[in-house]
Amino acid sequence: MASFVDRVIVHATGGNGGHGCVSIRREKFKPLGGPDGGNGGDGGSVILRVDGQSTTLLGFHHSPHQKAPNGEPGKGDLRHGFKGQDLILSVPDGTVVKDRKGNVLADLLGEGTEYVIASGGQGGLGNAALSSQKRKAPGFALLGTPGAEQEVELELKSIADIALVGFPSAGKSSLIAAMSAARPKIADYPFTTLVPNLGVVQAGDTRFTVADVPGLIPGASQGKGLGLEFLRHVERCAALVHVIDCATLEPGRDPLTDLNALEAELAHYTQDIQDDAPDTVPLTERPRMVVLNKIDVPEARELADFIRPDLEERGYRVFEVSTASHEGLRQLGFAMAELVAESRVENEPDEAEAQAHVVRPEPVRKRRGEQRKGFTISREDRGGEPLWHVRGEKPERWVQQTDFNNDEAVGYLADRFAKLGIEDELFRTGARPGDAVLIGPEDNGVVFDWEPTMVGGAELLGGPRGTDLRLGETNRPTRREKREQFYDRMDAKAEARAELEAERKAGVWTESVDQARSRQTDQRRKDLPEHE
Repeated sequence: MASFVDRVIVHATGGNGGHGCVSIRREKFKPLGGPDGGNGGDGGSVILRVDGQSTTLLGFHHSPHQKAPNGEPGKGDLRHGFKGQDLILSVPDGTVVKDRKGNVLADLLGEGTEYVIASGGQGGLGNAALSSQKRKAPGFALLGTPGAEQEVELELKSIADIALVGFPSAGKSSLIAAMSAARPKIADYPFTTLVPNLGVVQAGDTRFTVADVPGLIPGASQGKGLGLEFLRHVERCAALVHVIDCATLEPGRDPLTDLNALEAELAHYTQDIQDDAPDTVPLTERPRMVVLNKIDVPEARELADFIRPDLEERGYRVFEVSTASHEGLRQLGFAMAELVAESRVENEPDEAEAQAHVVRPEPVRKRRGEQRKGFTISREDRGGEPLWHVRGEKPERWVQQTDFNNDEAVGYLADRFAKLGIEDELFRTGARPGDAVLIGPEDNGVVFDWEPTMVGGAELLGGPRGTDLRLGETNRPTRREKREQFYDRMDAKAEARAELEAERKAGVWTESVDQARSRQTDQRRKDLPEHE
């Protein structure tokens, strides 16, 4: 079975960040020596790196799921967790990274080029890092964030200078074996070559690579045969060489018909790749030459001499070769070297263009102070009630780092939201206390009822570690509510006095409430001892 794989699906998962530690230093004569919880380590990332020793994506075909190690949690005595080691995946030169929708994420060209497909999670801070002059001994720590997950498609496009294109059994593999040290499988039946073969050819001072593309047949650009699977390996070649079998005995085939069919398939495929990469040079406009193979057969030599003038009139450089007797191979090698040298001089990019050609990912974490706002708020109606959707890298990460079983951690999260300006933005957009607020994506976001926080931070309030007194004041009355309650009490007292006075006048009581109160006051004065 062929061991060459040029297209795979990889499921990459970055390592989770380690949790921060909650610890208080305790020594003899120092019962409260201050917080000493260490930070958690960052999770490892999954990174693709171009390796010159890799020639196939076979390893990912057998192991499509790749996960980087997690970061270790922090410990007491200011012991920070170890960072998870990055998982380096070696890929061949010319690997294209795409998402599942077909969008190109990176084009890995050149030894050592890297691309991060799944970033590791960020480690949580321990309570020692969260302490301040006002929050001297935090009773909470931040949790580590989970690593990123991404499913990508890796597609290999061979890096070769010359591509040999032809019908099955045209002698392409034999030509590579005769001109280089490559030893591909050679047999006398169609589709012997199931995978592209690469060979290195030395012609004078020029060294170049030659790719043997599996045989093309009419309809290959639409998926017939093996052509559609391997036509992409000719996209990066500087020149194309049509290998024509002059000794074929199949009915309806001749060198001119075969050449026309090959050109038609390349034209169809060129239109498809031009839609995705309009800046590339079309295959039909690249330098091409024709090789009339198998002239060691007398009938084939006569046929080659007969059709050579017609091919030269079309503008092709024609070479008559025999892989069996090596006739014409030296002239063909120097002609290929000439095309390669010209292409390298014309297409040699400068350093700036080479760097711009490689698509690199944006940094996962920006520096402090960059993109200060970093969030967006949009209104959505759910069941007739407003829902405010908050999206942003910082708010979503802060929610993941919060331990909602710890009231002090929840209060710290509310303070971070207020400092970032989320509450002010909710006020500005028309949100009201009690409205539902969703932070993060809809599938795994956090929903809560919005209640504006107080001005002071949690560090200004008393209480045991791990608690926040503000969270207990769920019904804190406003000044207006207190004023209304006071007036209600005064009105109730006035109604009670009026009812008692009405009962007195009706004969139930012999004296009024005011008279009884005066009598009781006079009696207390008489009972007091006299002062000299």
